[in-house]
Amino acid sequence: MTSTGTGDELSFARDIRPLFREKDRDSMMRAFDLFDYADVVEHADAIVGMLRSGKMPCDGAWPASQVDKLQQWIDQGKPA
Repeated sequence: MTSTGTGDELSFARDIRPLFREKDRDSMMRAFDLFDYADVVEHADAIVGMLRSGKMPCDGAWPASQVDKLQQWIDQGKPA
């Protein structure tokens, strides 16, 4: 699942943070801040698990490609 070409590494700021909408952030603020790199890193496995199970977001599941992108970012070491 790791990319071999240069420039294929995902970043939180460029690739992951934009996946989360303001309403996603608002609904999860009691647990963690989806716009905060450190919070997402700390809870990354739980977040991807909730996305895969359909428990998050509350208004409908993400497309598999977006969940896969988040998983790829995790697998790459969660670069900022």
